[in-house]
Amino acid sequence: MHAISAPAAEAPASLEGFDRQSGSLLERAVFNHRGWVLLACALVTLLLGTLAVTRLSLSASFEKMIPRSHPFIQNYLENRGELRGLGNALRIVVENPHGDLFDPAYQQTLKKIHDEIFLTPGVDRAWVKSLWAPGVRWNEVTEEGFRGGPVMPDNYDGSPAATEQLRANIARAGIVGSLVGNDFRSSMLVVPLLDTDPTTGQRLDIRALSHAIEAIRSRAEAGGAVRIEVIGFAKLVGDLIDGLMQVAIYFGLAAAIAAAIIWLYTRCLRSTALVMACSLVAVVWQLGLVAGLGFELDPYSILVPFLVFAIGVSHGAQKMNGIMQDIAQGAHRLVAARYTFRRLFLAGLTALLADAVGFAVLMVIDIAVIKDLALTASLGVAVLIFTNLILLPVLLSYVGVSDAAAARTLAADSEAGQNRGFNRLFALLARFVEPRWAHLTLIGSGLLLAGGYAASTRLAIGDLDPGAPELRADSRYNRDNAYITSHYTLSSDSFAVIVKTPKEGCLKYETLVEADRLAWSLQQVDGVQTTLSLANAVRQITAGSNEGSPKWLAIARNQDVLNYGAQQASVNNPDLFNNDCSVMPVIAYLSDHRAHTLDRVVAVADGFAKAHGSDDRQFLLAAGSAGIEAATNIVVRKAWEQMLLLVYAAVIVLAFVTFRSWRAVVVAVVPLVVTSVLCEALMVALGIGVKVATLPVIALGVGIGVDYALYLLSVQLAQQRAGVPLAQAYRRSLQFTGKVVVLVGVTLAAGVATWALSPIKFQADMGVLLAFMFVWNMVGAVVMIPALSRLLLARA
Repeated sequence: MHAISAPAAEAPASLEGFDRQSGSLLERAVFNHRGWVLLACALVTLLLGTLAVTRLSLSASFEKMIPRSHPFIQNYLENRGELRGLGNALRIVVENPHGDLFDPAYQQTLKKIHDEIFLTPGVDRAWVKSLWAPGVRWNEVTEEGFRGGPVMPDNYDGSPAATEQLRANIARAGIVGSLVGNDFRSSMLVVPLLDTDPTTGQRLDIRALSHAIEAIRSRAEAGGAVRIEVIGFAKLVGDLIDGLMQVAIYFGLAAAIAAAIIWLYTRCLRSTALVMACSLVAVVWQLGLVAGLGFELDPYSILVPFLVFAIGVSHGAQKMNGIMQDIAQGAHRLVAARYTFRRLFLAGLTALLADAVGFAVLMVIDIAVIKDLALTASLGVAVLIFTNLILLPVLLSYVGVSDAAAARTLAADSEAGQNRGFNRLFALLARFVEPRWAHLTLIGSGLLLAGGYAASTRLAIGDLDPGAPELRADSRYNRDNAYITSHYTLSSDSFAVIVKTPKEGCLKYETLVEADRLAWSLQQVDGVQTTLSLANAVRQITAGSNEGSPKWLAIARNQDVLNYGAQQASVNNPDLFNNDCSVMPVIAYLSDHRAHTLDRVVAVADGFAKAHGSDDRQFLLAAGSAGIEAATNIVVRKAWEQMLLLVYAAVIVLAFVTFRSWRAVVVAVVPLVVTSVLCEALMVALGIGVKVATLPVIALGVGIGVDYALYLLSVQLAQQRAGVPLAQAYRRSLQFTGKVVVLVGVTLAAGVATWALSPIKFQADMGVLLAFMFVWNMVGAVVMIPALSRLLLARA
């Protein structure tokens, strides 16, 4: 496959003068057996389309969203059976908008909601907490000793006496701010979830669970007697999946925009339809392969078909443009297709490999949803080699382009057309080869790079907003979260350090003292609301056993006193330690889960664990929603740098294999670096942190953005090696591929920019960032390549 060159004006106008045995082995295999190629593609499309329709599903799981090999997550997974409520759990608040929670009608509604939630498949029933849960208890110290019972009186009937008893029990239980709202107008159900559905034995269907919760909410709110707020991972993912069901709307909008842009450029309906059709075939193949291999689409990988379609349109437009130019020069449509295949297959293959690399490097990230995204996207790019580099030229060899489109192309390339349309823009861009313009461009790019880098140093890892930043601020979930945060003292952002000892070891005086010191250290961290541990409960029970004297508000050295305190604590708080007292959590409740808050908590907890851990006492980080998010942030921070190094290393290698010149590699890669840095600065300006959702953006932008340089430089270098001066060589590369480079940049950006309309915030963020990268990679290619070429490739 020889290097790309300009359109072949000498191409024969009829098939009689064309040697069918010319070209590479691949070209002869494809075009000398065109019918068989079309038949094979049709059969594959039918098979994979059937698989996509019948087997493909949209789902998500808690474990796929977390980095399973990180030490924090391994510690949590090893001990999660002993730490119910510190992993995947829902928090459901039932609010009385017309009174308080002591209203008998409210209590009856609450009981009904509790029973429905309790019986919902996937709920870990033994650990459900609410006012109606028998495990939620109160206790008090009397002259006879401790006395206690369930918070909800056994004989509760809504009478004034029973209501007063309930009021007293709530006060004695100390659950105001945790299970009861600070204003006594609402109460909370804490609902831990199982990993598998016990009725089916299959992985818990989060979407089905979310819909079940919504059905309960709708029934309860129907009469206006109560309002229900729900937060938790399962509800968040359920809302994400429901929002993503609108993805077909944005896919259709992106396809319509791409078709309109290409048709406005070509004014050829049939070739535009073929480009769109081949790109859609690629999406069908990709979805069919995903279903056939047993994978599912999730809230992140569902974006991949958009990218596959957009990439397919970009490469298809290049093939269509090449064929149109050859036909305009008088070539037969089959000859034009074969000549275009010769010129563009290698550049297109290299570009698709670069795209694949941009996806494949995401495999180094130890988060299952990102690995699935990388795999499904790589499959999509692989099928584009067949659908857009092979199938499209074959189809165009049959139908060609319209006479009007060919005549329009010929007129644009004529002398009369040199001062119209794209040619006027190209005349301006060609000036960047001149020394003065080149130097000014490089100085301006250097200043942009320096400014962007200065801003990018403030790029944060993790979430920067309260609530669920994956959703819009005004979404139902975030409104629910805002209500719960403002009406309850203990937040849902819990960070737990697991204290692990031999059996009965958590009752040892030394262990309780160390756990108490850890809790005190965490309380001093900015962003920690309060802490909870067995040490707290033992101290309070010890004081209560001694007439409430504050002198006894301490951890006693007497083992019998400690054993009694732990036994009493287990009655009211069974989740403070496990059955054999070998695992107990020290829980810090955080004001938010912002990146800086988590970093401070992790630093203190990790420092304490290293300084105070021993063979008999291990302080293991971390459980709780904030602990899992902290581990995710750590993995994302490491992967961010590693991913950038890998994607640039791979792009440099591919560019070198293509151009065989280190100077050409520098010319191709430098615009990508500038755009990457500017994208990081844009993330800072928009308040977007690096997290699971935004992690792939830079890699995808670099992998796809290098396509522009590959097409432009391939033509330019081929012309220069044929003896054409730099300025003229660059002008010819603009005329041959530059139109489509600009067209593709606009098309890709317009396609992903439609994501900004999505109710899913992270999808909207990805759309904005990718649109920015596509546009700036295109601008950087057509502006910086000539300037850098003047510096490095003037005598290529």
